[in-house]
Amino acid sequence: MSTSAHKTDRFAELVCSNSLKSESADTAPWLLKEELRRMGSALLDAAARARVPGGQALTVDRDIFAEEATRAVTGNPRIDVVRGEVREIPREGIVIVATGPLTSGALAEDISRLTGTNRLFFYDSISPIVDASTIDRGIVFAASRYGKSIDGSDDYLNCPLNREEYERFVDEVLAARSAPSHIPEDHPKFFEACLPIEELARRGRDTLRFGPMKPMGLTDPRTGRRPYAVVQLRQENLRAESYNLVGFQNHIRFEEQQRVFRLIPGLEQAVFLRYGQVHRNTYINAPSLLKPTLQLRSRPEIFFAGQISGVEGYVESIATGLIAGRSAAALAQEEPVVPFPRETALGSLCAYVSGADPSNYQPANITFDLLPPLEEAERIRLGRDRRARHAAICRRALESLDAMLSAEVR
Repeated sequence: MSTSAHKTDRFAELVCSNSLKSESADTAPWLLKEELRRMGSALLDAAARARVPGGQALTVDRDIFAEEATRAVTGNPRIDVVRGEVREIPREGIVIVATGPLTSGALAEDISRLTGTNRLFFYDSISPIVDASTIDRGIVFAASRYGKSIDGSDDYLNCPLNREEYERFVDEVLAARSAPSHIPEDHPKFFEACLPIEELARRGRDTLRFGPMKPMGLTDPRTGRRPYAVVQLRQENLRAESYNLVGFQNHIRFEEQQRVFRLIPGLEQAVFLRYGQVHRNTYINAPSLLKPTLQLRSRPEIFFAGQISGVEGYVESIATGLIAGRSAAALAQEEPVVPFPRETALGSLCAYVSGADPSNYQPANITFDLLPPLEEAERIRLGRDRRARHAAICRRALESLDAMLSAEVR
C-alpha cells in the first residue's frame, strides 16, 4: 500500500532528503554506516551503487537507490511480496512491524490497542526540488563549504544573497500562507532537527542565516567575498537534472512556495519539480514497550523497527531494520536473542530506543551523546581534543562489533 508521500511502487523510495548524512571518518553518522557495512547491509550496498556527488555526505540518486532495493527484494526467491493494506498485526508467529512514519490509520489503531498506549506523532518535512536547467548559473556558483568534499570536487550549487535580499526573503517567508494540517485539530509538533524554514524564521531574523542559509566557508566568485546568506542546492540524480534546496523543508502552500523561492538569486525562473511538504509521522513510545533487541516486552515475538520505533533518519531506520531482522532470525532458530554491544552505534541506538525517558520520548538521530563515554583515564589522556575523543569512541565501537562478529563465526 502506498502513502500520501510516496509516488512510486518501489521499495525504499526516499521521500525526504536524498542524503544518508556524513561520510567523514570518525563522525557518529559515519560510524553507524561503517558498522552496517561490516554487517553486510544490502541497503548500504545499494547506496554505494546509487551515489551522486554530495560533498562529505553520502547522497544518492533516489530512483537508482529504490530500483536497487526493489531488485534485491523481488529477486530473492525466499521472499514473497504481497501488496495491500495490513490493517492489524497477526496474532500468531514472528512479526516485524516496520511500517515507517506514515503507518495507515487502521494499523496504527491496532498497534495502539496491542500496546495499550496512545499513538504519538510529530511532523516531518520534505524539501523542494528544482529543474537544473532553470537555475541561473550566471549567479549560482559551484562550491563545497570550506572546499571540503569526499573527492575534492565542488559538489553543491550556491545561491548567494546580500543583506537586502535576505531581509526581503525572511519577510516573505514569514508572510507566506501555511498549508493546512492533515488533521485540522492537530497542533504540529516538529522534530527539532528538521524544522520548517518558516518555523526557524519565527525564532529570529538571523536564525536562517545561522542555520540552513549559513554562508560560512563559501566565497562568491563574482565579488570575491563571503555572501550575507546562501541557499545550497544538492544534486538529486546521476544526470544532475535536478537539485533540492538543502534544509528548505516547509509547511507553505505550493503557490506561495513558487513565489517566495523565486526571490532567491539564481532561482528567479526556477521550475519546481516538487514542492516542500510537511507530513504527519507515527511512532510508539518505545522505552515503555521495547527491549534493546527491539522486541515488544509483552509479546517478544513482535519486533518494531524503523521510524515507527522512534528513530529519525534513513540510516537509523536501516540499522533498526537490520537489528530486528537478526533478532527475529535468532528467535525463529530458537537461539538466544541478545542486544548489540553497548559500545557500538547499533547497540547505543537500541539502548536509547528502549531506555530513554518514556515521559518525554522523541525520535533521535545517532549522535555521540548516545554512545557511552570513554573510560576516565582515556578522557584525561585525550584532554579537550574532541576529534581525538571521537576517533577513540569510533575505534572502540568497531573493535567491539568485530569481536561480536568473530565470536559468531566461531
